[in-house]
Amino acid sequence: MKVYTKTGDRGTTSLIGGERVAKTHPRIEAYGTIDELMAFTALLKDSLPQTDQSVPYREALIAILDHLMRIASHLAAESDSVKYLPVFDKHAVEFLEKEIDQMQASLPEIRYFTLPGGDTVVSLCHVCRTICRRSERRICALTEQYAVNESVTEYVNRLSDYFYVLGRKLSQEFHVKEVLWQYNE
Repeated sequence: MKVYTKTGDRGTTSLIGGERVAKTHPRIEAYGTIDELMAFTALLKDSLPQTDQSVPYREALIAILDHLMRIASHLAAESDSVKYLPVFDKHAVEFLEKEIDQMQASLPEIRYFTLPGGDTVVSLCHVCRTICRRSERRICALTEQYAVNESVTEYVNRLSDYFYVLGRKLSQEFHVKEVLWQYNE
């Protein structure tokens, strides 16, 4: 089977369920941005050091990739087609909250925003965070026109928090000094 179909050569693509839409359709924008987030999440996972200490983070990121693939399929599906897709529900949101709480328990409290940087892996956490925020904006725009699983919007909102806290946690583990943004007039 060939990878290319030529059916999208004129700027349209098919949703799950068969409806053809413009490649600029809000569904395509939403799941396309999730696809971008998946690629950077995989890069983050692959950039973690090959140590026992990194195993829990790698495993969490693999679970997150699964969650993101489920989200993409839900965003790409016409309403009737959703019943044939893998389940995506609050359990995924609860998974993220548990991961965030575990990491945050050992982090010092801060009152200022953390500036990205200090280590390539930490910076990748912030790249993932910002793409996640863009995904959230695309999904919110989609919800203005179409029904979207509530757990999807909750998850993507929580996921950006996860990437932020992961960046802080890895800064701590890699002994990288966090640079806090403090507004001085």
